[in-house]
Amino acid sequence: MKVLLVNGSPRKEGCTNRALQEISKTLEKEEIDSEIFWIGVHNQGCVACNLCKENGECIFHDNVNEFALKAEEADGFIFGTPVYYGNATGGITCFMDRLFYSSVRYLEDKPVASVVSCRRGGASETFAQLNMYYMMNNMPVISSQYWNQVHGYTPSDVEKDEEGLQTMRTLALNMAWILKSIEAGKKTGLEKPKREKKIHTNFIH
Repeated sequence: MKVLLVNGSPRKEGCTNRALQEISKTLEKEEIDSEIFWIGVHNQGCVACNLCKENGECIFHDNVNEFALKAEEADGFIFGTPVYYGNATGGITCFMDRLFYSSVRYLEDKPVASVVSCRRGGASETFAQLNMYYMMNNMPVISSQYWNQVHGYTPSDVEKDEEGLQTMRTLALNMAWILKSIEAGKKTGLEKPKREKKIHTNFIH
């Protein structure tokens, strides 16, 4: 089993990465593989061309399509971002908009969680923003002992946030437990829910 950890910070080795490292170490102890995927600093937003519905992938051949290939084989996901003006970074927002619109078939039904890093405030709003993606795409959201956030201006500051790092470890333990439970269920013949065809109601009609 493998969990993809997405670093949505423009700083590859910043506070968000430190939080994801804590998760990765705990997953390793639980014998679950993980990979930290840094989205980089250049991220194109969705242009609503809808060509991904015809081509099966985003027309911009960059890290979104690269990640989608990895996502197809992954068992779970954790998306992380720092807080910018009370929201997720523009980079992770662009990345997730395009990823979920073009490649949600690789994400649905797989456990997921959000991780937020901030110096002081805005974590709760950003946490809620990221969770919006999962709640409309049939993804089981993994919880922890508190909202999944760490505090600090530098990675060395995060080291002092003992509760934040413990929250990351607990999140990893819960992710491992759910993944193992899903695997155990599959061995007994438990199938995914058979859902109704989606209904799209436009409010103007």
